[in-house]
Amino acid sequence: MIEIEDLVKRYGGIYAVRGISLEIEDGSFVGLVGPNGSGKTTLLKLIFGYCRPSYGKIKINGEAPGVRTKSFVAFFPEIDSLYPWIRARGIINWYSSFFDDWDKEKEKNLIQVLDIPTSRYVAHLSKGMRARLKLVLTLSRNAKIFLLDEPLSGIDPSSRDMIISAILKSYREDQTFILSTHIVSEAEVLFDRTIFLKDGSVMIDGESDELREKYGKSINEIFKEKLNV
Repeated sequence: MIEIEDLVKRYGGIYAVRGISLEIEDGSFVGLVGPNGSGKTTLLKLIFGYCRPSYGKIKINGEAPGVRTKSFVAFFPEIDSLYPWIRARGIINWYSSFFDDWDKEKEKNLIQVLDIPTSRYVAHLSKGMRARLKLVLTLSRNAKIFLLDEPLSGIDPSSRDMIISAILKSYREDQTFILSTHIVSEAEVLFDRTIFLKDGSVMIDGESDELREKYGKSINEIFKEKLNV
């Protein structure tokens, strides 16, 4: 379980996250939606331990984010930091060496599903292909928690379809996924629960089917109406 209590992250006088309190149960798939600048990336970084809260607490299975929690939490960053001078296969081999929970069979299946040209240099891959390669690096682990930050952002529709398909095939009921996105129409099929962020605060939080029934609209339509996007 992920427990978040009165979480605040401030950069100087700017609040990226404002007083968020959440509990995320094991085995759930959570959509974290909001416009750019709503605090999605900062919240995921705080959960992973890339940065520390200004105030408040985070507990992952009872522990604060740190070295131990990184052993069972996988993170897909929005920023592309892949080395351009290495072939895709080299990146996969290098990255896999850091994790005891790396699953070679999952790696093989993901490379096939995502159509990764492993012999190409990263510099020669399109943005969509690099996003798909990053997904291989993330989902090939047998982690308990997966944090996916904007995996659909800025890439072509065919790559988006491949990424959604790969995530669906990788998801197991004993794992927890949190996927942040502002491209809600294509991703909402994944969400058991949807959390709407605006200006660093939770605006709406609920089970996705219950929200659709309450508002009589899709998650994407609620997103557009309530967050004015």
